[in-house]
Amino acid sequence: MTILSSIKIGETLPLVELAPVSRIDLIKYAGASGDYNPIHTIDEEAHKLGLPGVIAHGMWTMGNVSKLFSDHYEEGFIKEYTVRFKGMVFLDVVITLMAEVSEKQDDLLHFKVFAVNQNQKKVIEGKLKFQLF
Repeated sequence: MTILSSIKIGETLPLVELAPVSRIDLIKYAGASGDYNPIHTIDEEAHKLGLPGVIAHGMWTMGNVSKLFSDHYEEGFIKEYTVRFKGMVFLDVVITLMAEVSEKQDDLLHFKVFAVNQNQKKVIEGKLKFQLF
């Protein structure tokens, strides 16, 4: 496990590869988040908007990025997190999560974070600040 207090600019956290996106993942997320937009769960509704099928909630993908830091919550916490959504995530897509240290300010680590699909296309790009204790 990487110890964040000793990580250097340009270093990365271990990649996290998610299981292929399933419809049940999106149904569960809809229930947890209250976002029942049917384009996330019903193919016919997604087709009406010209989509090839259901798409994952952007916030589902964004929330998963925090898994990169799960092993580090004894060292600190996510203080700030922003993303830009770069692409849609469809069923059965495998998402890989990445984080690279871009800056260190005393006990505050700045990361560039990404989520890419199995074709290496970015679906999320963002910045995250991790505050060490």
